Amino acid sequence: MKRFWTETSITAEPGGFTLLLDGKPMRLPGGETLLIDQPALAEAIAAEWQATAPGQDVQPKNMPLTQLAATALLRIAANPTDTATAIAAYGQSDLLCYRVADPAPLAQRQQAEWQPWLDWAVQRHDALLATTTSVGFVAQSPQSLAALALAVSRHDAHGLAVLGVIVPIFGSLILGLAVTEGVLDAEEAYRLSVLDDLFQEERWGADAEAAAYRAAAQRDAMAAGRYLDLTRRDE
Repeated sequence: MKRFWTETSITAEPGGFTLLLDGKPMRLPGGETLLIDQPALAEAIAAEWQATAPGQDVQPKNMPLTQLAATALLRIAANPTDTATAIAAYGQSDLLCYRVADPAPLAQRQQAEWQPWLDWAVQRHDALLATTTSVGFVAQSPQSLAALALAVSRHDAHGLAVLGVIVPIFGSLILGLAVTEGVLDAEEAYRLSVLDDLFQEERWGADAEAAAYRAAAQRDAMAAGRYLDLTRRDE
């Protein structure tokens, strides 16, 4: 679809705000409209649509807020349990639990930067996760996994949509929960998730393809973090 509209705006409706394109409700490819209950988020989504140049194709990758809102309101809200279950499963193999024995500088960096967040999971959620330096899978206690699953289930549809983006990017449920619970920002969480890559880059130099991949992933994570902030701005 190419941009066919001149002006974007939002209008108040019972229960929220609707995006208008030249005065008519915006419809997604499936014909759905979005009813956004936070005015700051509605304004930001309208800005995404306004930023598309006249005659230019609408690119979903340039509209992360729209995509997240559609995911939250049209898919997750109707059945949050399935999404929460899929996200909670990342606790079984959280990145922060898998360490190196050497080189020593990297092992020390992992301990210094990752362990505080595992400690936070214990203090905040009573979820003690085991760590390992072996290449094999380390099993986690059912009690800890249940505690993390409960933490995930407490999120609303917006929070689950954000977790659904950032947890796979980070490879860490703990970092994802720290972001959605407001104790860690998405940019810093992303840096922690690529600690190993950054260490190798310091030693051996940057790989252009890997750097481009990381930059794209970081953009997605930060967009999800912004979405989260917008959904809570009016609380």
